[in-house]
Amino acid sequence: MLKIAYSPVYKYELPKGHRFPMDKYELIPEQLLYEGSITTDQFFHPDQLSEADILLTHTNEYWQKLATNSLSKKEIRKIGFPVRPELIDRGRYIAKGTVDCVKYALEDGVSMNVAGGTHHAFADSGEGFCIFNDFAIAANYYLSRGVLQKILIVDLDVHQGNGTAKIFEEEPRVFTFSMHGEKNYPLRKEKSDLDIGVPDKIEDADYLKILKDTLPKLLDQVQPEIVFYLSGVDVLSTDKLGRLGMTKEGCKQRDQFVFESCYHENIPVVVSMGGGYSERIADIVDAHANTFRLAQEIWF
Repeated sequence: MLKIAYSPVYKYELPKGHRFPMDKYELIPEQLLYEGSITTDQFFHPDQLSEADILLTHTNEYWQKLATNSLSKKEIRKIGFPVRPELIDRGRYIAKGTVDCVKYALEDGVSMNVAGGTHHAFADSGEGFCIFNDFAIAANYYLSRGVLQKILIVDLDVHQGNGTAKIFEEEPRVFTFSMHGEKNYPLRKEKSDLDIGVPDKIEDADYLKILKDTLPKLLDQVQPEIVFYLSGVDVLSTDKLGRLGMTKEGCKQRDQFVFESCYHENIPVVVSMGGGYSERIADIVDAHANTFRLAQEIWF
């Protein structure tokens, strides 16, 4: 059974007019349930991530600033949200959701988080709508316990996974692969183990060719025990921040190729949703829902 991390706290009320589409975290499960792609018993509600597990990835100084609501105005601007205690709590539930997804993926082949993909968070700071780095937290959780020894992070969000790259720059057990808009945010890129910057306006065929030429070789080279897949839908041509030229069908084919490549190699996959900022919320929800539909179809 496909197990999906979701909690009502994933939806969070931002100030009126804020551009981040928080509604998608409620609408994705509703859409999947309405169409019968999944059932309610596939959802699990994660607990809150412990302080000890936060500190496996994030610095104590940064955590104390979050815990005491004492980030500077500059630090808050860098994150891009008004940072309140409820938002920090929300991040702890989301990160624990990804941690728990690893357990289910190891058992069932795949597991998914309705939120997550917070790849701009560094060990000592937040950035770009990201407070905690859920993939880094989940990776360090299982590495520290000796459960996993080799992890491949496949980050196909339109923005480089800069925080993830920096956190694992000296960790040979985690291979970071980011395929992103070359000229998009962040302006200053970090160094992943493999970075592929694609040009603005790239369309489906060229994007998919790069991915198909790259991922199978990586799976063979890295020999991961698990893949963490960040399936951002901000690659769509309709995205307000993405600047690429991909269709919804191309995005679906991207997900299908990642899933089938891992499935045929018997490599478990953990999925977090990442970004999506199209004008129409229906486009965001449908593109994300495709990822869930495909996982259900391929594994179950």
